[in-house]
Formats: sequence, C-alpha cells, structure tokens
Amino acid sequence: MSEIYEIIDKKKLDVVSNPIEKSHGLPNECYTSEKYTKLERKKLFEDKWVVIGIGSSIPNKGDAIPFDLLGIPLILLRDKENKIRVFHNVCSHRGYKILQKKCKIKNVLRCPYHSWAYDTKGKLIATPHIGGMNKHECEKFDKSKSGLKEIRSYVWLDMIFVNISNNEIDFTDYIKPLSDRWEKFWPIKDRDLMVYSKDYGYFNLNANCNWKFAIENYCESYHLPWVHPGLNSYSKIEDHYHIQGLPNRFAGQGTKVYNPRLKGKEKFPCFPNWPKDKEHIAEYVALFPNVMLGIHKDHFYAYWLEPVDHKYTKEHMEIYYVGEKAANSKKYLSLRKQNFKLWKSIQTEDLNIIEGMQDGRNSPSYNGGNFSPVMDNPTHHFHKWVAKNLE
Repeated sequence: MSEIYEIIDKKKLDVVSNPIEKSHGLPNECYTSEKYTKLERKKLFEDKWVVIGIGSSIPNKGDAIPFDLLGIPLILLRDKENKIRVFHNVCSHRGYKILQKKCKIKNVLRCPYHSWAYDTKGKLIATPHIGGMNKHECEKFDKSKSGLKEIRSYVWLDMIFVNISNNEIDFTDYIKPLSDRWEKFWPIKDRDLMVYSKDYGYFNLNANCNWKFAIENYCESYHLPWVHPGLNSYSKIEDHYHIQGLPNRFAGQGTKVYNPRLKGKEKFPCFPNWPKDKEHIAEYVALFPNVMLGIHKDHFYAYWLEPVDHKYTKEHMEIYYVGEKAANSKKYLSLRKQNFKLWKSIQTEDLNIIEGMQDGRNSPSYNGGNFSPVMDNPTHHFHKWVAKNLE
C-alpha cells in the first residue's frame, strides 16, 4: 500500500481520475496537511523536473545565489566556464549551509565554519589544518570524494530546471511534447532571440495559499468575465481554447484574439518566424508542477512558483522580449512599463481568488469540488497528474 494512503483515503484520490463528469477534485488534505506536504515534496518536486530560478539572475561567471526548495537548501551558480550548475547548499564537512546570500565567487566558495573551500565546479580544493596545525592535507582523507553534491539540471528558455532525485527522463525528452507543439508558430530559432528585461522584467507576489491553486487557476479561462473583466473585454472567454498535453505534463488555455491595448505609436518587435495568420494566437500553459508560461508574438514570460509550505507560496514573474532593444532600450521603455503593469494587475486579481480557495479548504463539508465537463478540462488534467504521481 502506497504511503499516501496513510494520509488520504484511497477512494478520495481514485475519484480524481474518473471521467470529468464523475470526478471530484483533490481532497482538502492536499492543501491543508503538513504531513501530506512532506510526501508531496518527494513525489512532485524531488522526483520531477522543477523550476528553481532563471539563468538571467546569475548572468556573469562566478555569480551564485542560494535557494530553498521546500526546505532543501540549494546553490545556483555560473561556473568559470559559463556553465550553470546547481548544488546542494551544504558543506561536506559538518553540514553547514555554505551560501547565505547572493554573491560573486572570485576564486572559491568558502564555508564560514572551518574554511573548507570549493571551486565553481564543486570540487573541494582547500581543507585548512585537516591534518593538524598547518597541515592542510591528510593521507587518510581523499578530497576528491568530498566535493559539493551536484544536482541534475537543465536550462531551457532561461529557466533552470532540476531533478533532485535524478530519476526522471532526460529533459529534452520531457519537454519535447510542449516544444513540438510550439514549433508550428514559435520555432526554436526564434526562441533564441529572447532577451530578459532588466528594468521591467520581474515582479513577485506573495500568496497566502497552497501553490496548486495558482496552477489550477492558470489552466482555465472560465473565470475571465468575473475575475478579469478588463482582460475579458478584448480577450473574451469564448475566444479561448483548451490545452491538455499528452503525456500529461502540461495543461492550459490559448486565445485566438491576442491584441494588447498598449498606448503609443511604437509596437514591440515580433518573433520573425511567427506566422502572420497566427499573429493573434497566444498560449498560456502550466508546465507541471510549478511554472506557468505565456507565449505571444512579441514577448514571453515564465511565472514560476516557490512553495514555502502548505499555505504560503512566492510567485516570480520573468518577462522577455525579442532582442536587446525591445528588452532594454529607452525606445520601448513606455511599452515595457505598460506590459509590466498589465501582467502584474492580472496576476494580482488572481491572487485574491486563490487565497480565498485556501480559506475554503478548511471546510469539512468540501469534498474536492466538482468540475464543469466543458470548461474545467485543463484543471482536471492537472488534478489527475497530481493524484497519479502521489502513488
């Protein structure tokens, strides 16, 4: 019997995978139980490819930042050969958390406790007095076996993905279904033109709720008329369509009428190979478990989630444009400000809703909820992914 069934009645999870008209959503324990969250960390975050940051946050050789994934301390760094690496943020000597804040590694990453030092590839290169005073080597100790523990990682569209348990399929195979889907209007050669905006390319929101609410809300457009009346005025609910990835790794929705109402004569440059007959297509896809992507003819964003505990989540928005000028020049500054304000406003509107759902999950009368057989298919897709991967 799976460990999850010691926390949640098996029947409550089995019903999630029923046909949508006979299904219920994930039970309350998936949003309110600390014991469940510990198991979820292993099954959905350590065992899967998850986003923990972006390459643009460590742009130069030697840049390093700490990050905690549901209590697991990590280091993201760019080594001296410009490769992004991820390590467990713990000294191999006495287990001290080495990196406490963002820094620039000039030569070595040094542990403050006993001054053991590592290079940017994680190799242990200095062990002061390990053999006694002024004896920095010891015949009985093999430094080559005590470097920082590197984590399997991959950078895609600037996002840094990790698979902590090292048990998931190769990332290129993992992402292929979504990448292939987008190839027809956003080819790989265009994706290489993305540039991160340094002035209006980032904002964060703090959500007093479980991370899953953000994903399931993002998957559907059903709520647009009531939660986003401004957005719905030019991207109406009836102009959206469902996206349900197979194999089940992503879900979301797209619009056929993307046409942002930004003021001014200037227009953002577009991806050069985006088809003219699809210029009003935009897609909003949640790649499970923790990143929400938005692709448009003139910009891309990654909205990734940092779960802190079962009822608190940090949300990070990263925005990219086509080329350096669009992303950072004065010419497009007004447009960037407007686009930034637009997306922050929309995500803030969603924040109020997902926090309300967290409160609702405290009701013992709630059974996980019903789904609209027509409007909630992508959200049901996500719930099925969670239930399946908890086993």
